[in-house]
Amino acid sequence: MKENVYDNSKFFDAYGRMYRSIHGLDGAGEWHELRKLFPDFKGKRVLDIGCGYGWHCTYAAEQGASYVLGIDISERMLEIAGEKNKSPNVEYQKMAMEDIDFTEDSFDIVISSLALHYSPDFGDICRKVYKSLSGGGSFVFSVEHPIFTAHGLQAWIYDVNGEIYHWPVDRYFEQGRRDTTFLGEKVAKYHRTITGYVKGLTQAGFVLMDIVEPVPVDAE
Repeated sequence: MKENVYDNSKFFDAYGRMYRSIHGLDGAGEWHELRKLFPDFKGKRVLDIGCGYGWHCTYAAEQGASYVLGIDISERMLEIAGEKNKSPNVEYQKMAMEDIDFTEDSFDIVISSLALHYSPDFGDICRKVYKSLSGGGSFVFSVEHPIFTAHGLQAWIYDVNGEIYHWPVDRYFEQGRRDTTFLGEKVAKYHRTITGYVKGLTQAGFVLMDIVEPVPVDAE
């Protein structure tokens, strides 16, 4: 059974209070770099994997996409997306990312924001995405940085004086499932090294054009 913590009422309420949930793309710490990687959306067919509230779907439509399909496993997420991000060029569909099975040449651009680290088989998703893209199509996505997911604790280690001591990364090369805590709930994520991500892409047939590790920007 595919896991879906986002339809847990307590978790979803906490998620809705996050800065990025309230402020949309401008509240997302990686957005200032992610949007630079996007190709021209004008006239393109777009798939958004794990679309959440639909912020990226709306952005693609506003940039001229002819059609955008946002998929997500969470009914609650899709309900909010339908309320917050309505557009005649955007359609939302309940679907787990592992269930993607589109025909060849279904999309020109596939995007995903902070969703793919929830799937146990990144390589399989890459193969399915590659199949669905038109010739010369683009796959642009963001994931939690491997340093963040490495240990599984996803929290600072403090010294005896209560001061930050270090961030644990001692399981970095051990790829696989991490049972962690996010917004007070138990959540399963899947850690991969940067090599793991790159090989998942190249073995599916993709050519890597760019990779960026965003750093925070000063708030205005």
